[in-house]
Amino acid sequence: MKSTKVATRYAKSLLELAIEQDKIDSILGDMNFLLTTNSETRDFESLIASPIVNTDKKIEIFEKVFSQFEDVTMSFVKLITKNRRESHLPAIAQSFSDQVKEFKGIVPMTITSAAPLDSSTREKIVAKVQASVKGQLEIEEKIDESLIGGFVVRMGDMQIDASVSNQFNNLKQRLAR
Repeated sequence: MKSTKVATRYAKSLLELAIEQDKIDSILGDMNFLLTTNSETRDFESLIASPIVNTDKKIEIFEKVFSQFEDVTMSFVKLITKNRRESHLPAIAQSFSDQVKEFKGIVPMTITSAAPLDSSTREKIVAKVQASVKGQLEIEEKIDESLIGGFVVRMGDMQIDASVSNQFNNLKQRLAR
């Protein structure tokens, strides 16, 4: 939990800087690159977690790996590293991405279905959800055959479960009483 609070606070500060300097999209690109580097390169993950590698060496490595970063982003990464918080960089990058979406009014939504949805069904679901949401929906579709049929819509902490497996579970619970 502490890590999440730290990441959120640092990400908020970076977002304020990005807004002030009108570089939201380029800094978001930098943070997404950092996330990709972290997820695809085990050595990077080991580097940021290592207490053995000194701060100056880490900064030197970051300057080479992230040479294309905006000056603001690189200064931010250096500051985080000097404060010995570099292990939080992936969480900060993720939190920054989430905060940018919120700032721009983008609402992430996941539709999980047992089989790929046809376009008319997808459009009906999106239209129903869009009517109750302020902002632009960012839709991600997933397939989960264990649902048997139907779909599950997730947006933040809200979930609409219209799956056949959920209906079977509800029926099972009512019959067990």
